[in-house]
This record gives sequence, structure tokens and C-alpha cells, in this order.
Amino acid sequence: MELIFGIGMCLALALMVVFAPLLSAHEPDVNVLENRLQPLGTAGHWLGTDHIGRDIWSRLLAGLVWSSSAAVSATLISLTIGAILGLSAAGIDGWPRTTIRWFTDTVIAFPGLIVAVCVIAIIGQGWLPMVLTLGFLGWPVFARVTYAEALSLMQRSYVTNARLQGVGRWSILGGHLLPGILPTLLAMTAFNCADMLIAESALSFLGIGAPLGAPTWGNMLAEARQYLLREPWLVFAPGIAIVIVVVAANLLGDGLTQRFRQKGPAPLL
Repeated sequence: MELIFGIGMCLALALMVVFAPLLSAHEPDVNVLENRLQPLGTAGHWLGTDHIGRDIWSRLLAGLVWSSSAAVSATLISLTIGAILGLSAAGIDGWPRTTIRWFTDTVIAFPGLIVAVCVIAIIGQGWLPMVLTLGFLGWPVFARVTYAEALSLMQRSYVTNARLQGVGRWSILGGHLLPGILPTLLAMTAFNCADMLIAESALSFLGIGAPLGAPTWGNMLAEARQYLLREPWLVFAPGIAIVIVVVAANLLGDGLTQRFRQKGPAPLL
């Protein structure tokens, strides 16, 4: 059931991302001061407007595009780096394994949010710097899981048979071990997307993620906090949007985890 709900919610969100320009009659960055702080249910602005007259619904859709693309991109970067290093550490004994494990432990020891704040403050704000920073900080988790799963699978008889038949090391890693690890990595990817979305929103809220004024949920929360008591919907709208996406990603991750656990190990080459 969790998998069905997770897939359904994620598909609905993906369709909203694709058709975002068609789902709103207003541009997210156009401000009309005469329409500032319009309440919920206003004609033409069914979620109201913000403090400078921008349509809340339009900005929520634009924020979904920005935040989801950033979260997915950062997760894919983390997944790629982590899987490569994790498999390499499992397949290459000696100093390469020691070096990779030491590097992984070093990166994971630093407080991620503080490192992200420092790096982005140095290299500048924007979608790409934020994605690269979050992607780099997120790979150690994937590397650790990949390494542990690969070591476990290397004890299987089919890996031993492949070695006896003269199959090369990298062929074993990519053709025999990776397919068995993919189910776990796929579930982790869903969970990591939720974490990346929260991290992106936090950085934008602090004013060091997305450029000021960009239609991101973190920026919307930061701009609306001074109106929390007077116009609470300005805070609730992006806050609820973040919760919905995080719940969808976690439902998908939980569903995939249960599904793969019931089916057992994935078919291996």
C-alpha cells in the first residue's frame, strides 16, 4: 500500500513539474502591489498573494520545479560517486580500500549543513553551486551502503564461480555485484531525495541557497516569516508543500524497501 501511494504521489508531483506553466495563469515573479496580501480564495488567486502581490500558487509550482530538480540532481550525483567508490573499495583490497574508507569517514564527520553554508558562501549562490555542494556532501552514505552490500554479496557462490572462470575484477563488480545492490540503492535514492529537498529549503531559508527572490519554498518561508501572525497562509503554503513532497518520497522509499525484502535478492548475472 505504501508503494502504491508513494508512486501515485510522485507521479502526480512529476506531472505538476512537467505541466507547471499550464497550471497557473500568473508568472511567479510578477508582482502587483495593488494585489498584495490577498487572502485565500481570492478570484484569480485561489491561494492568495504575498507581500508584494505575487501569486502564491504560481510560486509554489515554480518552487516545486526548482526544489525537486535540485534534490533529484544532487541525489544522482551522490548516488554516482558513492556507488563507484563503494564498489571500488569492496573490489580493491589494500591501500585503495583504506584510502576510500578514510576519505568517506572524513567527509561524513563534518556537519553537512555547516559545510554547505561555508562552501556556498565562498563559491556563490545559485542552483548549480547548491546542487554540486549537496551532491558532494551526500555520497558517503551511498558509499558505505554499497561497500557493505558488496562485501556481503562477494561471499555468494556465483561470485566465487565467476572468479574461478577467470572473470575480471571490474566485470564482477559491475556485472555480478551491482545488480544485487541496485534495489537497496533505489530505495535509498527515494529517501535521499527527501533529505536533499529539506537541505535545499533550509539553505534557501537561510539566504545562501537560491538567489534572493527566486521562487523556492525556502525563500517563500523566509519572506513570509514576518507575516506569520497576520497572514499565516503565507508560511503554511510552502511548509505544507515541503511536507507533501517529503512524505511522498519516504512512502516510495518505504514501499520499495518492503517490496524488495519480500521478493528477496534481485536476479543476478
